[in-house]
Amino acid sequence: VQLQAFGGGLVQAGGSLRLSCAASGRTFSRYVMGWFRQAPGKEREFVASINYAGGTTYYADSVKGRFTISRDNAKNTVFLQMNTLKPEDTAVYYCATGSRGYASPISAEYAYWGQGTLVTVSS
Repeated sequence: VQLQAFGGGLVQAGGSLRLSCAASGRTFSRYVMGWFRQAPGKEREFVASINYAGGTTYYADSVKGRFTISRDNAKNTVFLQMNTLKPEDTAVYYCATGSRGYASPISAEYAYWGQGTLVTVSS
């Protein structure tokens, strides 16, 4: 399984970015997809998750109402739309997938990880 995330960059506070993650190596539409992030000097944290069909999503409280996770199973891609970005959103963002179909905020349930894409939000 390979995951490739892209779409990161530098944005001013209040701005928006859309991350994408392309998956390959297995049947994408059967499995959960998630986004996690790791800020400098901090542990990796959960951001958002979406179930195999796209009907169930979970968000960290810190991003709820600002970020939206979605997926296009026909294109084997998951997205993270990030609006109203804050400096504290600055981090490397990772997409991940697991061996089950349901959405989950637990990182241990994700067996495959992408390489990460850096998001920097300036104040």
